Amino acid sequence: MAVRLVKRCTCLLREAAHLAPAMAPTGRLRLARVAHKTLTSSATSPSSHFSGSLTELVEKEVFTPYPEKQEVDQLIEKATSPEELLELLGSGHHLDHNHAALIVIQLSRLLSEKPEDKASLIQDARFQKLLHLANSQITSVWHGTLVKLLRSLYALALPRDSKVLQSVEQEIRWRMRRLSYKHLAFLAESCATSMQKQYSQELLAELLMHLERRWTEIEDGRTLVAIMMKVGHLSESLMNRLEDKHILNRAQDTILPHLCNMLLAFARLNFHPEQEDQFFSLVHEKVGSALTGLEPALQVDVVWALCVLQQAREEDLRAVLCPEFHTQFLGGESPKDQSAFQKLLHINATAQLEHPEYTGPFLPASAVAPRPSVVDRKVTPLQKELQDSLKGLLGSADRGSLEVATQYGWVLDAEVLLDADGQFLPLRDFVAPHLAQPAGSQPLPPGAKRLAFLRWEFPNFNSRSKDLLGRFVLARRHVLAAGFLVVDVPYYEWLELKSEWQKGAYLKDKIRKAVAEELAK
Repeated sequence: MAVRLVKRCTCLLREAAHLAPAMAPTGRLRLARVAHKTLTSSATSPSSHFSGSLTELVEKEVFTPYPEKQEVDQLIEKATSPEELLELLGSGHHLDHNHAALIVIQLSRLLSEKPEDKASLIQDARFQKLLHLANSQITSVWHGTLVKLLRSLYALALPRDSKVLQSVEQEIRWRMRRLSYKHLAFLAESCATSMQKQYSQELLAELLMHLERRWTEIEDGRTLVAIMMKVGHLSESLMNRLEDKHILNRAQDTILPHLCNMLLAFARLNFHPEQEDQFFSLVHEKVGSALTGLEPALQVDVVWALCVLQQAREEDLRAVLCPEFHTQFLGGESPKDQSAFQKLLHINATAQLEHPEYTGPFLPASAVAPRPSVVDRKVTPLQKELQDSLKGLLGSADRGSLEVATQYGWVLDAEVLLDADGQFLPLRDFVAPHLAQPAGSQPLPPGAKRLAFLRWEFPNFNSRSKDLLGRFVLARRHVLAAGFLVVDVPYYEWLELKSEWQKGAYLKDKIRKAVAEELAK
């Protein structure tokens, strides 16, 4: 750390000494005189004063000031292909480290929809030269450019062990206290997911710490919402700080799109603010009257979020379940349409199961039939192990069903029926109102209980907690409301089981507890 500090100080002093006399006469660098004055006063003062000024100088970090735009800046901005940008290296233009960083940023933008070209770009010698140029004076790259550069390197999928990538990450960690809160929010919004999944966990932890410590610097509703959406689920303490920042006052001044995003952030985390009644009263006041004017997919998102948070009103449900609205999503093939339709199923289930006073409209029976894609997903290791253990526990295929797709838009890992004595019943003989196309006709015998096994994977939880995310809280509520006893199988309990005998005993114990809790009510 000490060596790095000395190197940075030396670099800054040397650069400023060159800048002041060379550039002040030309007038091209507007801040040259300020830099010269600061350094001169530090160099001619007594040692005690010099020490304080140098600390202040390093803390404020005197970077190369923003120059007036040159021709090369305009060429970078107007480039429409990667080749145009790469050709700037040999075109006779003087490129500095900031230009190199800006070119990399622009390259990532141009390739954002061409992932197949990213690998060849990374291997291009000219691209590697750009990275080397930007990294050669990384301590002098402007704050805004630096955070955008990191986002671009993540977007271009540079290898995790790339020296340039690691250098940029380390530089951001070094500057973290000096970055504005908007820069921190930008990192949270654009880089947090990449950090969490494949890059620097250390940088993410430090970013969360600074976001929490400096939460009082948030000045606008958009920043508040962005942080909630992107990293709120990673830190409960940060989420609590953001709530203190009354949310209620921010909501009053927040424009409608940002308020909708705030609502979606709350639903994702199943977060209920302390002033819940006041907040949702304001939401209904601002969103309710404007709901039908929103873009259709956003309308679905908003009503779905209200369902998760148990704040949906009959008029909200009716607005998206009416045929005139929901038919536009039937049969949609795009991921956006499929996501919206899946949420419509959840909204329909909320209307059926949690709003007994609601009389319609509902989705048609043909729409709630499970689609093949719902059950044809990649099997996870936990899912496979659970299925194998359940097959061993049941012994016979007629005693239970695996991967049960319901009309509510949720897939049960397994379903079984128990009689009053706790013995398995042949499942297919009895009525099953939760299925879109029930097969059995016999009513359940007195005292019989229907059990649903629900597997909870690591991504289903708020980070570093045992609290389910809002989507899965809604799923569990619906399954309970449909008349099931729920057998929860969370990943953190399953991982403790090493043998097949332990897994079987665990499932039997879970069944006994679910039944006992029901009888105790």
